[in-house]
Amino acid sequence: MSGVQRRRVKQDEDGVRLDRWFKLNYPQVPHALLNKLLRKGEVRVDGGRAKANVRLAKGQEVRVPPIKSDGEAIQAPTSVTPISAKDKAFLEGLIIYQDDELFVLNKPSGLAVQGGSKTRRHIDGMLESWGLELGVRPRLVHRLDRDTSGILVVARKRQTAADLGKLFATRSVHKIYWALVKGVPEPKQGKIDMALIKTGGPDGEKVRAARRGEEGAQKAVTHYSVIDTTGDAFAWVSLKPVTGRQHQLRAHMAFEGHPIIGDRKYSGDIAVPAALDQRLHLHARRISFQHPRGGIVDVTAPLPDELRQSFETLGMDPARYDEVGQ
Repeated sequence: MSGVQRRRVKQDEDGVRLDRWFKLNYPQVPHALLNKLLRKGEVRVDGGRAKANVRLAKGQEVRVPPIKSDGEAIQAPTSVTPISAKDKAFLEGLIIYQDDELFVLNKPSGLAVQGGSKTRRHIDGMLESWGLELGVRPRLVHRLDRDTSGILVVARKRQTAADLGKLFATRSVHKIYWALVKGVPEPKQGKIDMALIKTGGPDGEKVRAARRGEEGAQKAVTHYSVIDTTGDAFAWVSLKPVTGRQHQLRAHMAFEGHPIIGDRKYSGDIAVPAALDQRLHLHARRISFQHPRGGIVDVTAPLPDELRQSFETLGMDPARYDEVGQ
């Protein structure tokens, strides 16, 4: 039959249920339509009929018939291009911790974690391409904003990604960020408990402080501690998010009147001093969590040169305070 696709089950799909495999590879296919195709025998595994709950094995062949949803043909997943030598060397150079289950990257500022309509080069795309060579697709476990530098955890295996995803969801992962902010927060240590809600705007998606009881509001809590200051002008703060909302740290500091230096989305018209780098001064400094196979993973990401130079310009020495705010 014209349009029939035959797909091999990959190593990191081994043990996945057939309906879950379809969700991963053909997310446009409604569950009801998949069940109909299975009942009619149009979807087959190694030539035989199969049920939605059958678990697939590496190397098996899944026959996918021509499928239409809402009158439109559903296309096969876009083929993945093998990773270039340049991108492979780039990713390997970002690794600051690795074992058989996962690795941790020190992501540079300005590089997106995932793609979008106008984003062609991003971490997730490079990982997918690298997976062709590795035989297993590395999977993102969490996210960082494009302009935030620092720690990004990547799972080597599907099950590891699922295990780590549960840790992040249950707030069992301890994260510390370093930031340079405008002014000096008072008191020097405290907790920001301010629910956030997503909103659109001329400069893209943002969050704002939610009103009490507002529909769609998400609880957001951040602990902060001032490490050093430059008079009353700037402060170096350690930020410990209890929750993990989009733009949480950036929004919380801005709403407290101490926006992060270089945050064009939340700092309004506050200009970055010419002597400082113009990028966002927010760095995912440290992470610790229970390893899925036992033991504790505890990783610290060195500051990028640009942020280190800003610290030094303001008379702050990160090397003297490596144990502070950790």
